[in-house]
Amino acid sequence: MTQGSHLDVGDGHRIWVQTIGPKDGIPAVFLHGGPGSGCNPSQHGLFDPRRHRAVFIDQRGAGRSLPHGARRANTTADLIADLEHVRRHLGIERWLVVGGSWGATLALAYAIAHPSHVTGLVLRATFLGTKAELEWAFDTGLKAFHPRLHAALHAQAPGGLSALWQRILDSDPAVHAPAARAFAQAERAMSVLYPAPPDPAAPLSATAFMEAHYFANDCFLAPGALIGGAPALAGIPGIVVQARLDLLCPPVTAENLVSQWPDARLVMVEGAGHTLAHKPVFEAVRAGIAALTQPAESAAGAT
Repeated sequence: MTQGSHLDVGDGHRIWVQTIGPKDGIPAVFLHGGPGSGCNPSQHGLFDPRRHRAVFIDQRGAGRSLPHGARRANTTADLIADLEHVRRHLGIERWLVVGGSWGATLALAYAIAHPSHVTGLVLRATFLGTKAELEWAFDTGLKAFHPRLHAALHAQAPGGLSALWQRILDSDPAVHAPAARAFAQAERAMSVLYPAPPDPAAPLSATAFMEAHYFANDCFLAPGALIGGAPALAGIPGIVVQARLDLLCPPVTAENLVSQWPDARLVMVEGAGHTLAHKPVFEAVRAGIAALTQPAESAAGAT
């Protein structure tokens, strides 16, 4: 069974919530990336529709949530509060939390804030929301792997990434349009193994504006909040899926997280990049979800 509707969470936001699977199934929630990208039907295949009650949430301003693109009252704390709102609304006591890239960031922040409501975490492409990671993705790493895109991006804001975020958020289309387009092209190139040539006629990505909003505000996280909060995850099992060739969120971040979270297991996927669309990455996440939701007797027999 698939159901979807808008849920009023206050502050003028109505988020889109969709569930698949039986009402008495094993609860799980899927957190999309971006921030700002939204969920899509291809992600439903991560879950067993006979066993899982999977919840898909378009975060504030993203996907089918209303108002689309709204950045007012849109912070990490707001998104965490929305997850709790959805959990209570659906009558779920505890759920498995699944997320990749920004979705992994939000999953960690939620689990650290509400560990008693989390049965486990399946993360992909770990991103801890730090300036160092953004500097790698859109400066050092981008320059090393895509020097022409690096030059085009930084020509938009010679003052560095802080200046870039402000240009993308500028109200003047003559300022924000070329900056947002260059940023989206750079991010796409770092996300896939075989990026297509930049298309100057491609429509502006709405996600670029939401990302700039979050990145300009350090993802609304205190410095080192997630790695420093990892001890709060003690007792929560985790599977951290990491693609070896992920340029956007490289393996070092996942390794650092697992080193501080003894109940987590790292699954390295060779020959794949950032996106969930890479089949071996998709299958590794799917297997992680199955592993953390198998019946207790099966889990005992597997040890």
